[in-house]
Amino acid sequence: MNQELFLRRATKVHVPVGSGGATRAQVASAIQEIAAFHCILSESVIERIGMLSADELARWLRDMLGVLRRRVGAHVQHQPFYPGFPEQVLKASKAELYLTAVMHYLTLRRLPAHEHARPPLLEGKLVPWLIELGRVAEFESLLAPLVSSRTSLSEVDAADVAWFIRQYRGDVFRLLPGDVPFREIRALVGGALVQHVAGDARVDEFLDRNVETATDALRLAVALSGGDVSLTTATTRFAPMKRGLRRLLLRLLDRAPNAVEDVMRHAERWKRLAEVLHPGDYADKYPRALAAITAARRNDAPASFGSRVETLLAQRHIAALTPLLQQRPGEFARRLDVTLRRSTEPDAVLDAFETVAAQASTPILLQVLAQTRAPRPLPLRAFTPKGALAKVYGIQDRREPLAPEVLARAARICQDALVKRFASLPPLGRCFVDPALRDYIVPLAQRAASKSLRTLVCGSCLPLPDTRFIRLFLWWKNGRARTDIDLSAAFFDANFLFMQTVAYYNLKGFGGYHSGDIVDAPQGASEFIDLDIDALVEKGIRYVVTSINSYTRQPYCDLPECFAGWMARADLASGEVYEPRTVVDRIDIASDTQICLPFVMDLQERRVIWADLGLTSTPRWNNVRNNLSGVSLMLRALVHTPRPDLETLFDLHVRARGERVETPQQAETVFAPHQGITPFDVDVIRSRFL
Repeated sequence: MNQELFLRRATKVHVPVGSGGATRAQVASAIQEIAAFHCILSESVIERIGMLSADELARWLRDMLGVLRRRVGAHVQHQPFYPGFPEQVLKASKAELYLTAVMHYLTLRRLPAHEHARPPLLEGKLVPWLIELGRVAEFESLLAPLVSSRTSLSEVDAADVAWFIRQYRGDVFRLLPGDVPFREIRALVGGALVQHVAGDARVDEFLDRNVETATDALRLAVALSGGDVSLTTATTRFAPMKRGLRRLLLRLLDRAPNAVEDVMRHAERWKRLAEVLHPGDYADKYPRALAAITAARRNDAPASFGSRVETLLAQRHIAALTPLLQQRPGEFARRLDVTLRRSTEPDAVLDAFETVAAQASTPILLQVLAQTRAPRPLPLRAFTPKGALAKVYGIQDRREPLAPEVLARAARICQDALVKRFASLPPLGRCFVDPALRDYIVPLAQRAASKSLRTLVCGSCLPLPDTRFIRLFLWWKNGRARTDIDLSAAFFDANFLFMQTVAYYNLKGFGGYHSGDIVDAPQGASEFIDLDIDALVEKGIRYVVTSINSYTRQPYCDLPECFAGWMARADLASGEVYEPRTVVDRIDIASDTQICLPFVMDLQERRVIWADLGLTSTPRWNNVRNNLSGVSLMLRALVHTPRPDLETLFDLHVRARGERVETPQQAETVFAPHQGITPFDVDVIRSRFL
């Protein structure tokens, strides 16, 4: 049993059968300690812990508190530069702040002495987190939706899959679903099975069923070497392989169709893999595998599908292009927009696409649907490349216009294909779909998602709590050398015009207050920024972009730990600087970047826009001021990029296999932000609705 995993994925905990004896006072004390993290236990949990002995209850509580502390970031000490923050910063003159900062930079570590007694916390109106009782069978059922996902998994998701396989070993086969639709997940599962269940015939059966192409075999090899199975980041360093593993990979490659073309798509990776595979040792047994790898080594490639498509597009030979694209419906969907724009007969292109649209995947059809429904030209055309790092690139939308009727028909084709597909799934009965779900994005690609309290998709919008004050926080610890991480907040108006920054070089302004710059964290360090929402709105601020910058230029992935988040505070002067019960969101910062934008506050609409993005530029001085163009770009990309939303997805399902009703009380199935199937049920959405 993994309580942290169970709590994070299902908001449930396991309580073992006890021997009895715990007193009511001991149970009440346990409930009170858990309430300090803004959590409440359900009646069934309280009843079950009441059946434990005093020692059993103490052990269970110790484990639970450890999980909850890590969940909100209370497992470390939080000491701001100014212990009396925010009052100390509010009252200090610019000269005092400057002199104190200079002394800190000279000594690197010395923090200003200050004795300050803080008044008790003034409670706000946050809704507590209800923890339910879970059974072992419910815990074990968490694996199947993960493995059944039709989109990519985050690093945390992949680690959870690996945990189940590592712990359950051969017994894991009873938990695995029969179908693993997404190829990257097949590689993750296959790699973990080879490592932890070696010698079991069911592993070979799984691989024979799920490794269908040369790229599948490459992904499996990458997974076994701990690399990126999306094959988008730097080349994996392949470790030496035993003969049995070499034979396995060569056998899988040897039986793959179109092996030469497939290998040439990732020729450099195959060259590196061949250095440990030694395919010549098995030339007689696996000749097709040797031929494919030899072609990669010689760079002897036939014209690839992609190169033929690009040539025909450049020549605007659309009549020859559409039959070629029909061979790969997913590629046709991806290139539908550019094909329509370069065609003089868009109806003929749409006729061709309509015949194969049903064969394209659900995520691709949803993306095309969102793009065709979006207004044109877009204020900003943004691109998020595939990969394990969240990046955004933006350009001006200079696309040739398409007639509204062409876009409408393209949208209708995608919609009809999806409804027909969803109609084959089990009926949903009477359904309520909350219109608020249009603010939540469909989880189509989670490989770059960071671990956080709430699993959300980039671009999703959540309502801010009913509070006047927001406290941003950051905690980090030195890596191999002195590490200076800076927390900043950039303020923009409704037209994305930059107004002000609160950062280490400007501790207060516009209703924002910084706790002070700490430049060394051998034992860990914290920085905070307080935001007075009313004061900021009065001064014309709409967007507050939280920025985390590695001033000493170490990537976050090289640090022992780094996390950030925000608290909703009824009052800034009361309670401790870091109050676990006021934490609304916490996100791990562990990407291979030096600049991170975790979230944006939209003060006008009183909502949080989930970002979880990284900047890839390397400025001479690494702070938010020198990255304002990148920060502004990402802000506009978050606001303007059309993405498929959950209301659209669930509405298509209801059209196909349900009946829409007006209220949740009338419904058998509810889709809403806080009841029934919610935006946070990512595993369910990925496995059952995509």
